Amino acid sequence: MTAPHVFWEHRVYTGEFHELSRVRSDLARDLDGFDPDLVDTLRLCLSELFANTLRYTDSGTAYGEVIRTLSMPDPATLRLSVSDSGGGGGVPRVPAERTRDEWDWSEGQRGLLLVENLSTNWGHFPLGPWGDLGTNVWAEFGLDPATVPAGLRPFVFTTD
Repeated sequence: MTAPHVFWEHRVYTGEFHELSRVRSDLARDLDGFDPDLVDTLRLCLSELFANTLRYTDSGTAYGEVIRTLSMPDPATLRLSVSDSGGGGGVPRVPAERTRDEWDWSEGQRGLLLVENLSTNWGHFPLGPWGDLGTNVWAEFGLDPATVPAGLRPFVFTTD
């Protein structure tokens, strides 16, 4: 694996739903100068990943936290990821065992389906080879290198 072309400083959030507006605004600020439609797509996907993290893992408890990372592993790819505090006991996946009518009726569990359809690629990996230390869920989005803001440095410090 090669070093990222650009790497933004990690952002850490408490595992509380009221943080969602800050999570979304931080991402928009970090991606200032990028295509607004791309930023809106990433904000939507981040909202789903953040909510899933709080709903299905210990990140949604009083001691939980969520870490958001952002990088450009190459000039044509933007990678967004969310890491949780563990305790979910499951693996992120798009549920496949529903009929079409059940999907039409369902109100939930569409977040990863949305991420799958808006990203060019997505996946997950455990944060440690032992125990349930957490999971990192990532999604990649294609970029036109000509539309990337000029002057990005290899490491971008986030500002509040």
